[in-house]
Amino acid sequence: MLITFIVLICVGMTKVLAQALNAPELPVLTGLVVFVFGYMMFGGANSMVYTNLIQAAIMLVVAVIMLTSGWEHFREGVHGFMDRLAAIDPLLVAPVNPKSFLFRDYFEIIFCNLIVGVAVVCQPHIITKSLLLKSDRDVNRYLLTGILAEALFFAVVITGLFARLRFPDLVDAGGKAIPMDGLIPAYVVAEFPVYVGLLVILGLLSAGLSTLEGLVQTVPTTITWDIIKPLLGSALGEGETQERRLARINKAVIIGVGAVAIWLSYGQLVNPALSVGIFAQNGVYAYFSAAFVPVLLGIFFQNVPLIAPVAASLTAVIVHFGVYYGRISWYMQAEVRNPAVAVTFAILACAAVGFGLYAALRNRTPVSG
Repeated sequence: MLITFIVLICVGMTKVLAQALNAPELPVLTGLVVFVFGYMMFGGANSMVYTNLIQAAIMLVVAVIMLTSGWEHFREGVHGFMDRLAAIDPLLVAPVNPKSFLFRDYFEIIFCNLIVGVAVVCQPHIITKSLLLKSDRDVNRYLLTGILAEALFFAVVITGLFARLRFPDLVDAGGKAIPMDGLIPAYVVAEFPVYVGLLVILGLLSAGLSTLEGLVQTVPTTITWDIIKPLLGSALGEGETQERRLARINKAVIIGVGAVAIWLSYGQLVNPALSVGIFAQNGVYAYFSAAFVPVLLGIFFQNVPLIAPVAASLTAVIVHFGVYYGRISWYMQAEVRNPAVAVTFAILACAAVGFGLYAALRNRTPVSG
């Protein structure tokens, strides 16, 4: 499931680089994956700390540049900006868009995203970064810095409206249709002078790299230590011998995950379902729903019966993919299905199962662990 998250970032970064370099997407994708996976293979968490610092600084500068790039659209105030959007399509300024696959009503826009937002705390690249804090005294500063920076980064989505004003018919200067995933790269190339465009492209790449590094660290480590080690057991030896063998296996796993990422990413580059975001959300949201209740039970509750988190995770995965691929509910009848709707049902179902079993069995079932 998390590999779909890697695919999302690889596709986004490939789009930006290929557009900027005017190069074929497959060589760009391959070079990108080999480079990032290569230095994470040998540098690990230590390299991630320093690269993330540089990336975050660049991202803050670029976020400000992106948000101020459309200042001329506000010469007539906010109402003038809204009127220009309405002239392209009145639904761009409407609270809901019944014709959309993703924004049809308030349930889809507000409720589903609220539920998903709660589950997003289980993202591994956030958890792994918090583990790098040296002491408890750093927690508040970490949270404050993260909240302020993230608020600025989230605001960059407004740039999509600037891009729509720049390309009202979603075609470039040559009359070629711009795909959904190529809109922001096209806007950057068309809007900014070369030297600013290079900085913006560097910032967009930094945004992808900072997350990709966390995933490259997390996914192969999970495969190696939580799957391969328990399965092979004593066959790997003991003590330092086992540690060395697991380290070599982890490098091989990183190579394997990189190969899978290239294969899946290229498929999304040549044949996306509206956007690679839909593909990635389907996998990542399933992971979020499966991890949500076990994380909450593990952190905030005591005497948790093992059946509660296990049943909750299984329920989440079954309900999520059942709703999505079984096209359950009228939300799933459109050509492009919204994974946020499926994961909302999954999270609600797994919460009911997990907390229900905890309440019923906590005093009667042996405690897990």
